Amino acid sequence: MAEGGAGVAKRVATLLSGLLECGAFCGIIFGWASLVFVLKELHYFADLCQPNSSSYNWTDCSLQDEQFSLVFTIGSFMNNFMIFPMGFIFDRFGTAIARLIAISLYTGGTLLVAFSTPELAVLLFPAMSMLSVGGILLILTNMQVGNLFGNYRSIIITFYNGAFDSSSAIFLIIKVLYEHGLSLRAMFLFLAACSAWHLLRTLFLMPRTRIPYPLPPAFNYGLRCSRRSQSYRTYEEKRLPGEVGPEETPLEPGAPRGGGDPPGLSFGACVCSRLFAWHVAWLSVMQLRHYLFIGTLNPLLDHLARGDSQLVSTYTNAFAFTQLCGVLCAPWNGLILDRHKRGKTPHPEGALGALADLRASILSLVVTVVQCVLFSICAAVPILSVQFATFVLQVISRSFLYGGNAAFLAIAFPSKHFGKLYGLAMALSALVALLQYPCIALLRGPLNGDPFYVNLGLIAVVLVAFGSPVMVARECRQRAKELGAAGTPLTAPPGTETPDEMPH
Repeated sequence: MAEGGAGVAKRVATLLSGLLECGAFCGIIFGWASLVFVLKELHYFADLCQPNSSSYNWTDCSLQDEQFSLVFTIGSFMNNFMIFPMGFIFDRFGTAIARLIAISLYTGGTLLVAFSTPELAVLLFPAMSMLSVGGILLILTNMQVGNLFGNYRSIIITFYNGAFDSSSAIFLIIKVLYEHGLSLRAMFLFLAACSAWHLLRTLFLMPRTRIPYPLPPAFNYGLRCSRRSQSYRTYEEKRLPGEVGPEETPLEPGAPRGGGDPPGLSFGACVCSRLFAWHVAWLSVMQLRHYLFIGTLNPLLDHLARGDSQLVSTYTNAFAFTQLCGVLCAPWNGLILDRHKRGKTPHPEGALGALADLRASILSLVVTVVQCVLFSICAAVPILSVQFATFVLQVISRSFLYGGNAAFLAIAFPSKHFGKLYGLAMALSALVALLQYPCIALLRGPLNGDPFYVNLGLIAVVLVAFGSPVMVARECRQRAKELGAAGTPLTAPPGTETPDEMPH
């Protein structure tokens, strides 16, 4: 890094503090099964439980379970749907504004849980929605940290998404601490107080606007920048007229440069491409499978354990503990995505480089679908002990899913549209995720709590996701033919302009 830019220590501090932020705060709503156990102990929605007419010793709490599932359904929907407008805010106003909104939402959500009571259990609805939206916006601002580390960009993006998955274990910690006498209010007040740390990180270890890719010379960020250093703003001011800045450079390094969007690189063209449509389908069907599993885990375990609360607690703890491994699983997907950059042969520039990146994503997409199919098969087996394997496959599949989603969008489309495309993909997948509620109603009604047939149907639905890697492979073949017809050399020197490649 040139003199005056952010040093290695500062970049590493940004990386590690972002990892802690994602791993301890961003995705805690997905540890919902552990928190539900605590909320049931505190008698939230207990008025919905009714004595069973066929047994004097058993209470029917299916309506209570349905209400908890509804809280998670709405929270997970907001987690995805609201990231679309938040993506626009991030792209338009930059990191600082987006993070201030995220911190405000997160703090409000933790305070609502802290001051909720069984009589005010309805506060869980806005609380979980605010926690989920605040958390997903925090990770959105953190994924740009990968731009600080060049060839390790995809690995860091997937690493952060793995940490996001692991943060669901926070509710397990809350459950364990509650069983050891700590109150729910005290723990959520502590989480609210942690917002001061998020604010300090926003001021000193994050940019005001965003981290460009590739990095300009002597790029610096944060309030500690000296006057002699070149932040992105001062770099723009000192740039010679007509010189291309890094944020104007599309992800495809050889794309035509200049003012405005080149044909095929506009936001609308990206959204209307078959590549984006199939990617949304890939994300949506697998996310629905994961959301339905998490949202119904507590009643599923209760069904398989035949009401044994001790067994339910043990398996709930096992599930939450496996979520900690998400941060260890996700980087393997990054290694798959970046594997072509680590050989002795130099990584090609221009459109050939973009094509090589896109080809590398095919294996990642296929592996993620295979993992989800295996997870769905295990989840369909009505044997309690098999659920240990289900938990392991679920966390591996989920860490590959979200890390691969973010990395693919960064690879396949221009980086200047990343926030909007990421938000739109999550918002569209959120609409599909709403199908979990009719599935839950089906379980509670005609199926009498037996999820076997729903699980079989979900296996068939997940198979649709194989269409995305097939479409990407076809896209790669078409681009290769176009490059061959245009006489593009096997390697292009840095800065060489090649014909623009638009998503189809």
